[in-house]
Amino acid sequence: MGALTVRICATLSDLDPALWDGLVGDESPFLEWGWLASLEDAGCVTRQTGWFPQHVTLWDQERLVGACPLYVKGHSQGEFVFDHAWAEAAIRAGLAYYPKLLAAVPFTPAAGPRLLVAAFADAEAVRRQLADVLKDVCTASGFSSVHVNFCRPDEVDLLAGAGFHHRIGYQFQWHNRGWGTFDEYLGAFRSKRRVQIKRERRELDAQGITITALTGDEIPDALFDPMFRIYRTTIDKLFWGRPYLNREFFDLLRIRWKQRLCFFAARRGDTLVAGAITVRKGDTLYGRYWGAFEECRHLHFNVCYYAPIEYCLREGLSRFEPGAGGEFKQLRGFDAHPTHSMHFVADPGFAGAVRRYLVKERAATREEIEWLQRQSALKAPSADE
Repeated sequence: MGALTVRICATLSDLDPALWDGLVGDESPFLEWGWLASLEDAGCVTRQTGWFPQHVTLWDQERLVGACPLYVKGHSQGEFVFDHAWAEAAIRAGLAYYPKLLAAVPFTPAAGPRLLVAAFADAEAVRRQLADVLKDVCTASGFSSVHVNFCRPDEVDLLAGAGFHHRIGYQFQWHNRGWGTFDEYLGAFRSKRRVQIKRERRELDAQGITITALTGDEIPDALFDPMFRIYRTTIDKLFWGRPYLNREFFDLLRIRWKQRLCFFAARRGDTLVAGAITVRKGDTLYGRYWGAFEECRHLHFNVCYYAPIEYCLREGLSRFEPGAGGEFKQLRGFDAHPTHSMHFVADPGFAGAVRRYLVKERAATREEIEWLQRQSALKAPSADE
């Protein structure tokens, strides 16, 4: 393999989907062309929305060897690794924080590789070059910083060696310890929580609501519009909600990406009451959006947590990532797991301040994760598990 050529791609529609997805392989579904290109083509991710695509691609003649999903950001919305305090500190120091560069999946706090490499290539060498390109684009174009959010743990050391600073967060995730049924799963809870979950699940029977999981071609095309409206119910009722997605995006998912989707539809008779939009790939289910046309007691917990966990158990999936936030998830069997991001800051003085802050924050976050794990609603695994 000779010297690699760098090309900046302003829209994934200019790339062959098979070439891009060949880099993604078995990794996070949200890195796939169908998800990322649909966000762009639907107008959710554009210069006007503060997400200007500038994807880095590396080529060996006409072979795509590596890539990184990259965006010029004019704000910090939709990222889920919060740096608003950094932006305020930069302003106080007389520095312009925006625009900045972000290597991530828009609006999607799901971990995955950010430095994508073809299976035939020297992975470490290509990742090193991608890291260098990110820094070069940042400094040459006058951006304040590059943020690589929700990256893989095995990318941390490589990016640290390139001058990026490590930040740790956490999410509440469900991991299957070998349970085969929901009753077995319930048996792993401490008594008080087990009784509460049974009570919350009985509530749906009392209201005459049933939840059905539909995946891939099982999803009727007619269900996409109601699920979009369900998504909007949650956004519209929260004062901090942001309508990042539009109807066109849902239409494109129906056409391009239905095979990855799993809808949980809650109905009373033939009437759709609520729903959750999840994504399945490999042994993992990812929760993305939920909403309800009417308020029903414990509906959220059943649609977003219990029904998907039951689905995972039935399908033999090993992990369920329901998304960011919500410590109430811990009460229902989701425990804290670390997430990672890496940050390169161009100004040396400001970079030093960020580095010193992150040393303290990492220590505090690790302590918090350990404390949360000790507070698990699940009993400690037995020695033979």
